[in-house]
Amino acid sequence: MMAEIKLRSKNPDSLRRIIQSALSERLQSVKTGIKRTEERLQEFETKYQLSTEEFITRFNNDEIAHSFDFDEWIGESRILAHLQETKESIEEIDFVD
Repeated sequence: MMAEIKLRSKNPDSLRRIIQSALSERLQSVKTGIKRTEERLQEFETKYQLSTEEFITRFNNDEIAHSFDFDEWIGESRILAHLQETKESIEEIDFVD
């Protein structure tokens, strides 16, 4: 379902540029966050020789003892999911006339 938002401005072209610029900056920031988070997840995967998916499955099944690293790993995977959702939301925005 697509929602449409209407904004009123005395200078709609300027407002459009401002919003597009802000969205572009936010998208770039989110992409940078995704890259950093993926790098951090890769560090855990290399250190523990497990994919993040396998780790979470095993952790949720109580096959792995709790540790601070594992709290971070889970947190990073949640952050990645949130950032990816945000990225998709921004990329789906379409300006209509």
